[in-house]
Amino acid sequence: MKPKYPKFTANELTNLIDQYFICIKGKYRMTKTPPKKEGDKPTRTKTWDREPEFATISGLALFLGFSSRQVFDDCMRRGKYSDILKRGCLRVEAFYESRLHQHSTSGAIFALKSMGWNEKHESKPTDDTTLKTISIKIIESGPKPVSSEKEVIIQETIEPPPNNAIQHQNHTNDPMTQ
Repeated sequence: MKPKYPKFTANELTNLIDQYFICIKGKYRMTKTPPKKEGDKPTRTKTWDREPEFATISGLALFLGFSSRQVFDDCMRRGKYSDILKRGCLRVEAFYESRLHQHSTSGAIFALKSMGWNEKHESKPTDDTTLKTISIKIIESGPKPVSSEKEVIIQETIEPPPNNAIQHQNHTNDPMTQ
């Protein structure tokens, strides 16, 4: 069964997304409060008719008339106006990104991670990067390795001691001579 998308034109969809972001700002009116003391000026207070809300993908989907997030996501991936919906989601993402500059950021971090943000920087080769292959050729040097201890020949060579035998002995790396 094919999911049913809400029916709108590109301009209607763009306007609806704009209206969502206007709507979540809330609605208020300024009221005058009479002065508490004689001679004081009346104070003006903001009275909210509709409290401000945070921008969310689900809230955007509901406002646009989608019946579920799955249908919204499907329309955003393969629908006729996927670019317009992606831009609306990008506005929600920008809202969460701006919340990272406030005191408590854990909710915004969680939301951004669920939108695909990642803490780790992944280094991927770009198109300009070319992979280079290094060839290593092993050249035989020195005596050939032996296959058993029986093939080892021990030769004893006697070298004359250095001029200062004590100094030479302290600088050697042989643990038997130290």
